[in-house]
Amino acid sequence: MAPRSQTDEPDARELIEAQVRECYGRVVYSHKTHEKCADVLLARLSKIKLWQIFLSAITTGGFIAVIFGAGLVGAMIGVVVSTALLVLNAYTKNYDLGEIAQKHRQAAADLWLIRERYLALITDLRVSNESIEKVTTRRDAILTDLHSVYSGAPSTNDQAYKKAQEGLQRLEEMTFSEAELDALLPAELRKGLAAGGGAGE
Repeated sequence: MAPRSQTDEPDARELIEAQVRECYGRVVYSHKTHEKCADVLLARLSKIKLWQIFLSAITTGGFIAVIFGAGLVGAMIGVVVSTALLVLNAYTKNYDLGEIAQKHRQAAADLWLIRERYLALITDLRVSNESIEKVTTRRDAILTDLHSVYSGAPSTNDQAYKKAQEGLQRLEEMTFSEAELDALLPAELRKGLAAGGGAGE
């Protein structure tokens, strides 16, 4: 009698589903972390721009004051503030926060598609009789695409990860109640109507 192959084992689908579920969870966190990274960087960029405007105004005012006789104190204030402005300008030139934020946004968009493909695969494992070979082929194709996304994505940071963790666990940014889903769906597809209860009941 020929030995049974690994794909003939009765729990093979459960093992693959467990692996895909783990991959899905990691991608959910990566997607949300890249979104939060973009938010953090754009908020930082906004603050820097405000400081640049503020310091530019003080610098200009200081030098105008010197012209009208403010003396050495006005000149010193102008020098100090203009030096701080120079440092900020050099920082934004060498570290383009807007461009990096855009790369995080692109990584998040790419990871969103990977996330949805994993979710579709988990669903198909539950409801279809697709062969193990086809399932593993789909899984491996998603993994290859995921590697490509990670290879081109900028690094994330602890601050963004903590914000992602808070959003997913405490604020439930990835979950919806039945009522919320019903509000987003056409009337014909709402569970509330199918169960005989409208949103107002």
